Parts: sequence; structure tokens; C-alpha cells
Amino acid sequence: MGISLGLVGLGAFGSAFADLFMSHPLVDRIALCDREPERVQRFAEKESWKRKFNPRDAYASLDEICRSDLDALVIITQPWLHAPQCIQAMESGKHVYSAVPIIEIPDADEILEWCDKLVTTARRTGRHYMLGETTFYRPETMYCRRQARAGAFGDFVYAEGEYYHDVDNPHSNLRQVMQRRLASTAGQEWLAISAQYKARGVLSGPMHYPTHSTSGPISVMRAHAVKVCCWGYANRTNDPYYVEHGEAYSNETGFFQMSNGATMRICEHREIAVPGRETFRVYGTRGSFENDQWLTNAQATPLTVDEMRDPLPTEVLEAFREVKKTSDVYGGHGGSHAYLAHEFVDAVAHGRTPAINAWEAARYMAAGAMAHKSALRQGELLAVPDWGDAPA
Repeated sequence: MGISLGLVGLGAFGSAFADLFMSHPLVDRIALCDREPERVQRFAEKESWKRKFNPRDAYASLDEICRSDLDALVIITQPWLHAPQCIQAMESGKHVYSAVPIIEIPDADEILEWCDKLVTTARRTGRHYMLGETTFYRPETMYCRRQARAGAFGDFVYAEGEYYHDVDNPHSNLRQVMQRRLASTAGQEWLAISAQYKARGVLSGPMHYPTHSTSGPISVMRAHAVKVCCWGYANRTNDPYYVEHGEAYSNETGFFQMSNGATMRICEHREIAVPGRETFRVYGTRGSFENDQWLTNAQATPLTVDEMRDPLPTEVLEAFREVKKTSDVYGGHGGSHAYLAHEFVDAVAHGRTPAINAWEAARYMAAGAMAHKSALRQGELLAVPDWGDAPA
């Protein structure tokens, strides 16, 4: 027996996942929700959706779809809305998938409060929460987790994670992304909210969206950050992007003591002359991984994407291929999209805790929030809170 699933947020990013969630063999019924009705209509009229979508399952607000009898919601809305919307969904009895990050707001203490609320709500309601972190399902991350389970790394000694994304990267220009966000109804509401942070003198930084860089090393080592010291690089040209959006730093680099005794270095850089890089490296006493190679003292072994990638179930792969009408069914961000959709649907359908659950997601976010606090204090060593492991 399959599940019923509602898609909340059908903008550019939500639309990239819609066909994957709809076509999954364990989804029997699909619903659509967006404040902009033309976005709902675009999918409602697709011939491939008519088998699972009924016009009565079209909703104009989160409040409406939370009152439905759906099993789960996929929330891909604006980043400052994620945590409160996910908590509302769980309170209404729904399992929930959230786009990254848990929440993106200027105040690090508020980010940590939302992490606590999210974990508390998941524990109390018994509803599943999953963060849609793309790095978790990049081929190199899947390979490293297999190697870690086999003990091939030995003891972990050092790891690096980095997200180099200059604001003017031609493949994903962050100025244009922000313009599109602010053009929406939710974006106009955010302008009023963000003005309150500015009035309080609260300054943000790239470590408030750390999940692309923290999730790789943390998920591979199965360890969490214990302490951090971090330094920031402030823009020197009075660039309006940083000034208008209240960014204390354009680049932040943090060094972490991990719960397993290893050291981790994390870079979140938005002003850097690099084509764009979202990757990590992990080093152990017996084996190491860097630049798509498995390393030992004796040799370096290059790895292909197919060698690193975990297999998807055949029936899932065939369903995705049928709806996408292409051999490349894995989607963007290193082919992670198909895995994210499958993991959430399969976890809900079989009543198991998703891999990137609330406890795991909080570890990715707390590391970044505390790193930013350290940078604002000129590299002061700070403790990183932790909410423990997900219940078995």
C-alpha cells in the first residue's frame, strides 16, 4: 500500500522535484499547494499526473493542506519559512520533507532555537522529518559512507568541507536568485521581517547556510561538532548584495573539534574566484578520500560516478526514467535529487526514520550557527550544542 503526498511550493526548485515525487511507485496520491495558482495549474494539466492527481487535491495555502488527510508533505518554499512550516505540518499529523536549510535567518541564536523546536516536535509527535540536503546523496558521499561502515578509513583524523559559491557565479547567480525570491508574495513579506533584524543590528553570514559543506564530513564520520573557532572575511567594496542583506562577512572559515577526536575545517565562501565547488575530503589512519579518489599509503585509486553511487531499486529507477523521458534520471546537485525523493517516500511508506532526520539535520545547522557566532567574536572558541541521535 502506498502513501499520499502533498507538494508545497512549486517554484523553480520545487518544480525540479515534482515529477520524481509524483512518479515514485510508493506514492498513490499526489496533492499540490502554492500561493501562486498558475504554478499549481501547470502540473495539474500534465497528462502524466492525471493517474495520481485529482483536482480536489489542489490547495492555496499551507493551512488548507495541513487540514487534509494526506500522509506527508514536501515543503520547498522560501528558506526563512522552512522550520515553522515543517513544525506546523508535523503538528497537523503529517510527515515532512524540507528543502535546505532548516531555516535561514540572520540571528544565529534563533536558528538554534528552531533546531531545538524541530527536534522537540519530531520527538513529541512521532512524525518523521527529513532535510533534503543534496550533498548527503552525492556519489562521493555515498561511497565514503560505505567505506566508513567497512572500517576502511581506520580512525578518522581530519576532514574538510567547502561550498565555494561566488555571488556572481554564472551557473547560479545569487543576486538573481534573491531578486526572484523577493518578487514573490513571500518575498515581499520577508522584506518587512528582515527590516526588523536590521533595526536590531543583527548581521548574518554564509555559515547560516552550512549544510552543503558540513553534511558530507559529518555523515561520513558519524560524528558531531563539539567546539568551533571561526574567522570571517568582510567584503571590501561596499557591494550592495552584502550591505542590503545585512551580511557581516562574505566568507567564513571554521575549524571544529569533533566528537570522535578528529578535526574538521569548513569553508562557506560567497566572494571567491572559483567556478563553483561543493565537495569534501576525509582522511583516516588506514584510508582517505579526496578528489574522487580512494587513497592509501600505497596508491591512489580513481573512482567513477557509477562506482561511487549506491543503486536505486530497479522499479524506482524505471518509474523515474518513464516520467523524465531521459536516461539521466538522477537530477541535479550531483544526481542527488532522485535519492532524496526515494529516501523520504520509502521511509514514510515503511515507517522508518529517514537518514537525514531532525537530529542529523540539527548537527549540520548548529555547526554553522556557532561558527558564525565565533566569527562575530573574532574567532572565540565556542561549544556547539547537540541534541543526540535519532531514537532507534
